[in-house]
Amino acid sequence: MKLQVLQENLARALILASRFTSVKAQLPVLSNILISAKKTKLLISSTNLENSISFSLGAQIKEEGEITVPAKTITDLVSNLSFGPLNLESEKEHLKITAQKFSSRVSGMNPADFPSVPQSINKAESLILPKDEFIRALSQVIFSVSLDETRPILTGVLFVFQKDSLLLVATDGFRLSQKKIHLNKASKNQKIVLPKNILLEISRLGETDDEIYLQNREKENQALFGAGDVVFSSRVLEGEFPDYDKIIPKTSVFKIRLDKEDLLRAIKLSSVFARDSANIVKINLLKDAIKISSESTQSGSYETELDAKVEGFDSGLSKSFEIAFNFRFLEEFVRTVVGEEVALDFTDPSSPGVFTDPKDADYLHLIMPVKIQV
Repeated sequence: MKLQVLQENLARALILASRFTSVKAQLPVLSNILISAKKTKLLISSTNLENSISFSLGAQIKEEGEITVPAKTITDLVSNLSFGPLNLESEKEHLKITAQKFSSRVSGMNPADFPSVPQSINKAESLILPKDEFIRALSQVIFSVSLDETRPILTGVLFVFQKDSLLLVATDGFRLSQKKIHLNKASKNQKIVLPKNILLEISRLGETDDEIYLQNREKENQALFGAGDVVFSSRVLEGEFPDYDKIIPKTSVFKIRLDKEDLLRAIKLSSVFARDSANIVKINLLKDAIKISSESTQSGSYETELDAKVEGFDSGLSKSFEIAFNFRFLEEFVRTVVGEEVALDFTDPSSPGVFTDPKDADYLHLIMPVKIQV
């Protein structure tokens, strides 16, 4: 292998690829990055067997070939070099890197031991996702993914393909986020659950093409994402995702609308005391306002009233209505709202609260209340 490539392009690819390596794996080669020179392209690939990435770079290829090198070594080395052309040449299991007044030799491993990584995506068999809308949708649901590895199916996001739309759903058992994306091209009805980690990497994409391609390889139990010069692959999580539709209340007694920034500020202030009291924040209803409060036996207490439009106050249930939530759940939702207002729907203190963005009819968030000890 012999080639020339720009340092800034190679460094970007190596930094991204290094996040897909595994230093604790039984296969030492998984801590390496595969560098392949093919015709007019330089391919940078890595995998941890669950997820993988392949980055395609323009380069001046003088001799085709490939080698794997330790991810940390090559990434740290190239990232600290000056901008400009770099010369790469493989000699058996070593990679020689040279530039003006610089030379280095990195020990590598035989590429024959490196697992197969998808390096291209079949666009004809792929679903086209609008990039900006899809990445925005991921940010609206991904924080609700469970961190509990004992329920693997909840550690991913459910993709529900419905004719001309894609529904994303995530839940950790205490809250649920649901976001619909409208598609220009119809797709067959199917469901897959993809791990959080690969979706976080996709959400970090910078400037790419205006579209992301998604290919579901059912036989391989694998999903591919193509975005510009990058191909991501991920295993599909197996198991039965909870019936999310049954959890969502279809009616409510109280409908509240209030200013988003006012609510966020009140949640932050209440957290000062809620942190010492299981993160509990209480909400009480008034005629034209809501009262938010928290208290701690160690630090003190907090209470504030926020102007709000409250429907259902005359139902007779409002005077004794008090519902409590984990303030972190409230705060994470409010930060995803793009409009100036937030809508809250409540039925009773033991039923989930429905939180929506009036400016986004395709987004819904659900939070289970905390049982208040009397």
